[in-house]
Amino acid sequence: MTGDWREDRIGSALRGENPTVLRRLDAGFAVIGDVQFLPGYTVLLADEPDVRRLSDLPRPKRRAFLADMDRLGEAVERACRRLDPAFRRVNLEILGNTDDFLHAHVWPRFDWEPAASVRKPVWLYPRERWTDERFALGPRHDPLRQAIGTELDALTSTPTPTPTPAPAPAPE
Repeated sequence: MTGDWREDRIGSALRGENPTVLRRLDAGFAVIGDVQFLPGYTVLLADEPDVRRLSDLPRPKRRAFLADMDRLGEAVERACRRLDPAFRRVNLEILGNTDDFLHAHVWPRFDWEPAASVRKPVWLYPRERWTDERFALGPRHDPLRQAIGTELDALTSTPTPTPTPAPAPAPE
């Protein structure tokens, strides 16, 4: 490994050195979040380190990134729904205010969240949730990692149905 993978999350993923990578997708990497105060938090990293915003990608790659975000969101939803009956929904966000590379956050939300937080953006959670070692990614999250990875695999192998063209109107 060349240095701390956190300093170059995308480059380390491309080199196979990022331990948070769940799967390689069409336009990026699905990674599990460093913090897990909402179990199942994942991030989609674009696979091009110099891309700073979605609009920097050519349209076909942009569509692929958004499709990957959708796939990761659905995988997290399926896994979390299976593992926790209090699962509510998934929030998807592309922000880019702190990290200067294209990425999308996938936040599962649960009924057991504190009343003061459950209906607000995750970013308003108290600061200690982000830094408390109790919520740091660790081996206890391996079953969750496996569940999300399994769902990603299932969604990747599921062919997208081709729409049937509408019949041509009958000549008059």
